[in-house]
Amino acid sequence: MSFPLSRSLPRSLVRSYGTVQGPASTAIPNRIPNALAEAVTAAAPRTSWTKEEVAQVYNTPLNLLTHASQAVHRRFHDPSAIQMCTLMNIKTGGCSEDCSYCAQSSRHNTGLKATKMSPVDEVLEKARIAKSNGSTRFCMGAAWRDMRGRKTSLKNVKSMISGIREMNMEVCVTLGMIDEHQAKELKDAGLTAYNHNLDTSREYYPNVITTRSYDERLRTLDHVRDAGINVCSGGILGLGESDVDRIGLLHTVSSCPNTPNLSP
Repeated sequence: MSFPLSRSLPRSLVRSYGTVQGPASTAIPNRIPNALAEAVTAAAPRTSWTKEEVAQVYNTPLNLLTHASQAVHRRFHDPSAIQMCTLMNIKTGGCSEDCSYCAQSSRHNTGLKATKMSPVDEVLEKARIAKSNGSTRFCMGAAWRDMRGRKTSLKNVKSMISGIREMNMEVCVTLGMIDEHQAKELKDAGLTAYNHNLDTSREYYPNVITTRSYDERLRTLDHVRDAGINVCSGGILGLGESDVDRIGLLHTVSSCPNTPNLSP
């Protein structure tokens, strides 16, 4: 059944079709900032970015930025390959931090009930299920500030890591702040990657979290990196930060020694 348009339809509501108008293709390369052009042709990651260069990339039109990122990705990776990962919360709620975005903080009235850490056998069973569903990496998160005084918890986490590695799966964890000794123990257990987000810029950080400092975040990343564990670190957008703060976060992450392997 067809529904013919009325001949009296207002002209403003009639959609017209035609060739998309835009700059000549020869003018497009001139719109790509130098910092992005150099990044696209680079043979390896660099850690010497200036904030001005990061701002150039940040302010690049989305379509150009998407094209550039795809070009880089295809140079180093199979464009059709993906990795399936499964994330399990092995310790819910009761965290003493005051992260303003997190429902697991004990300082926020979210109705979330704190739990003890999941048993090792339960976690390993969840990992087996994840593998059977196609995941090749199993990630575990625990809601607490750091690993100080948690010898039993650390022992159990290491058992989880080694057990999952025996399934031929990669393993990542996020356990808050850790020191150099704990990082080494996790590495020896077979840990693939450690997640510890910077969240936002150094300048805006006190508006998001007051129970730990930005430098404490960076020290944890140093411990992870020095232990030979892959670093997973990114941020969160929409916390009230400005574009300048987002550029600051990107500058900090991209300037870290050995750029993070993952940036959520």
